[in-house]
Amino acid sequence: MSFKPFAVSLLALSLAACGNSETATNTVKTAGDTAKSAAQSAVSSGRDQIKIVGSSTVYPFATTVAENFGRTTKFKTPIVESTGSGGGLKLFCSGLGANHPDVTNASRRIKASEVERCASNGIDDIVEVKIGYDGIVLANSRKSAPMELGLKDIFLALAKNVPDGNGGTVENPYRTWKDVNPALPDTKIEVMGPPPTSGTRDAFVELAMEGGCKKFGWIKELKSSDKTAYKTLCHTIREDDGFVEAGENDNLIVQKLNANPSAFGIFGFSFLDQNADSVQGSIVDGKPPTFENIADGSYPVSRSLYFYAKKDNVGVVPGIVEYLSEFTSERASGPDGYLAEKGLIPMNDAERNMWKTSVANLEPLSLD
Repeated sequence: MSFKPFAVSLLALSLAACGNSETATNTVKTAGDTAKSAAQSAVSSGRDQIKIVGSSTVYPFATTVAENFGRTTKFKTPIVESTGSGGGLKLFCSGLGANHPDVTNASRRIKASEVERCASNGIDDIVEVKIGYDGIVLANSRKSAPMELGLKDIFLALAKNVPDGNGGTVENPYRTWKDVNPALPDTKIEVMGPPPTSGTRDAFVELAMEGGCKKFGWIKELKSSDKTAYKTLCHTIREDDGFVEAGENDNLIVQKLNANPSAFGIFGFSFLDQNADSVQGSIVDGKPPTFENIADGSYPVSRSLYFYAKKDNVGVVPGIVEYLSEFTSERASGPDGYLAEKGLIPMNDAERNMWKTSVANLEPLSLD
């Protein structure tokens, strides 16, 4: 009998502990929900205009849609800022609230690490919008002859380290294009390109640099045995005067090419298209960077373009759904749409309609 009170006490303590654990869990959930609600309230009370950041490549398309959206709807013209894809996603994923953007543009797909960063800051529902395609060009002034290059030539000209011919690597010794390939001009290698925060840079090293890097059999085999070493070798750009980071302003690169006809610049096809009177794109692996070659994927340095929106801000910041609808409309991103006139390569009808439906339903991002 003397043990009964002790047993009851243990039971009471156990129930209390369970109750405290459940209360703690509920408190955490409530705190998270409260924080999200507070952030939404801050957006609602602090801003009535969509805020957009991100890719310099998508920037001209986004500003065109934003301006058209402001003219033809009851909503204010969205604020669009060019920060680069990586910089935009960093801002986008920093949190909810009036101080953080609603939309970020990207000239590459969002990375799993960026999705995790978003989630850690309460951004769980992201709407992915694919808008079309773009090619990355290696362009020079029309004052000079056009260049015909292979992906292997591009890698050898711009990589920090290159094969030494004996199964190893050496710091890039090439100073002229003729050093890289005897068939090329005896002209100093001078290439201006975007910084590491740029989606254009990410896509360029993946498509052009890696594309040329794996032309070497032993390097291609390295991918399966040491993926880190493979990526470091194929993706690292030289740091001497052969390559100069020119910021996120692609228009500035075009201006510098006109001032220095022997130099080359890396930027999106849309800027080439808009400045075709003064600059020309290099032929890569036998394919010129044309609308048709990028659309059918035969031009080897082609990529998809995206933007991402916070579903939590829909209905809080006015006009987000309508902006998404305008961007994915036939009149904007269709084959005869006003963005095609700006250089956007449209998706085919089936793919465009699939994305339009997905966006209209605000389907959540899936990286599977």
